[in-house]
Amino acid sequence: MNPVTWLLYTAIEIYSWFVIASVILSLLVYFNIVNRYQPFVQQVGVFLQRVTEPALSRIRKILPPLGGFDLSPVVLLILLQFAQRVLIYYF
Repeated sequence: MNPVTWLLYTAIEIYSWFVIASVILSLLVYFNIVNRYQPFVQQVGVFLQRVTEPALSRIRKILPPLGGFDLSPVVLLILLQFAQRVLIYYF
């Protein structure tokens, strides 16, 4: 595998894990399993929000609201998987 292709593939993989961690943290906060006012949880939450929110907000603008469900992380993960497959296929 080309080093540049490997780097892009790894960056997409890490970003996918950030999206998954953001979803898990939001669920843990929603169900009061972790305290969002605890400093470490707050720092992790702010970091994950700053990393994932630009992509998620663009998807939310296109995706119609579905009541209380936010499907933008699922759509983003599908798009990231697609980008990885295209990267492998063409390079």
